[in-house]
Amino acid sequence: MFSFLLWCLLFVVCWPLALLALIAYPFVWLLLLPFRIVGVAVKGVLEIIYLAITLPFRLLAAPFRL
Repeated sequence: MFSFLLWCLLFVVCWPLALLALIAYPFVWLLLLPFRIVGVAVKGVLEIIYLAITLPFRLLAAPFRL
C-alpha cells in the first residue's frame, strides 16, 4: 500500500517518470528473479550446513528419555 501511495505521489509530481516506472517494473522483476532463486538456494544450503554442525550439540543438550 505504501509503494502504491509513493507511485501516486510520483504520478502527481512527474507523470512521465511514473508511467516509465510502471512499464519498467515487470522487466526489472524478471531481471532480478534469478538472483532471488540463487538466494533461496544458498540460504537452504547454509541452513543444512548449520543444522549438520549443531546436531551433535542439540542431541547432547536434549533430556534423555527412557
